[in-house]
Amino acid sequence: MLFIETDSPPPFYQPDLSSSRRQQLDQWYIGHRSQTYYLKRFAEFDQQGYLSPKWHWAAFFMTFPWLLYRKRYMDALVYSVAGWSFIQLNITIILVAFETLAMPFINDVYQMPIRIALAALVWLFWSAMVARWSDAYYYRMARREIADALEKYPNNVDAQKSYLRLHGGVSMVGLGLGFGFYAFALLVIQVQFLPLYAKQKEKEVVFEAYEITYNAQRRVDLIYQQQGKCPITLPLSTAQQRVTLKVATSAAGVPNNSDCVVIATVQGVGYPNRYLNNQTLVMYRQPTGNWGCMSSLNKKQAPKGCL
Repeated sequence: MLFIETDSPPPFYQPDLSSSRRQQLDQWYIGHRSQTYYLKRFAEFDQQGYLSPKWHWAAFFMTFPWLLYRKRYMDALVYSVAGWSFIQLNITIILVAFETLAMPFINDVYQMPIRIALAALVWLFWSAMVARWSDAYYYRMARREIADALEKYPNNVDAQKSYLRLHGGVSMVGLGLGFGFYAFALLVIQVQFLPLYAKQKEKEVVFEAYEITYNAQRRVDLIYQQQGKCPITLPLSTAQQRVTLKVATSAAGVPNNSDCVVIATVQGVGYPNRYLNNQTLVMYRQPTGNWGCMSSLNKKQAPKGCL
């Protein structure tokens, strides 16, 4: 689609046809859907004598369903394999280069949004390029099919009409298949890939919470040994943490013989790990001077130190 001849005259152009005859053939090929739009575009290309970029919103937002809708089945297959592979290759190359050259100097908080933004920019660039040349591509297909119809049935107008309506027009089945494919892809992402991403993010959040709680417990224990009592007024939390810390003399579920506990509550976790919000890690001081740990997380989620 992006490598269309721009020479003059346009490819497969039939110079011997009258304007009315050419418009009739175009109407048979285009069908009733969006006929006015495409007739205008075809007339522009015919008049200027060469192909040029325009803009097509349907091709920008949903190229694959649009190709199937316009009965370009083989082109849709090529686009889905070669086009998407090209996009993925470019995303991979750009991300690898960025990871090597720039990512080490960027704060961890911004790394994932930057990766997503880079991938989105590559995708948008490709979609924009496709949208700019889709009208020229469809014009070229129309001129090719019309040339084939005239060559196969030079003196049979009815056969030409049947041929163009068979190879042109629209297909609601194709449109349904296109959106069905998208729905299937989204289902696969939700069922297969999203849980993998969520699991990795869960481990990061839980590990961060445990590290923060453990460091707070060491600080509390040091002060406890110096003062001989639990420093319940000690400020521990900061605005940057995804964990709220509190020092108390008791907590639900903690053995009664403990007189000092550090309670960590997870907060501010976004999708798809919102279920971690308000989960707790509790470290409590035992009479022996050692510290125990308990968590509201289940055995698969809780850090090893709190099992």
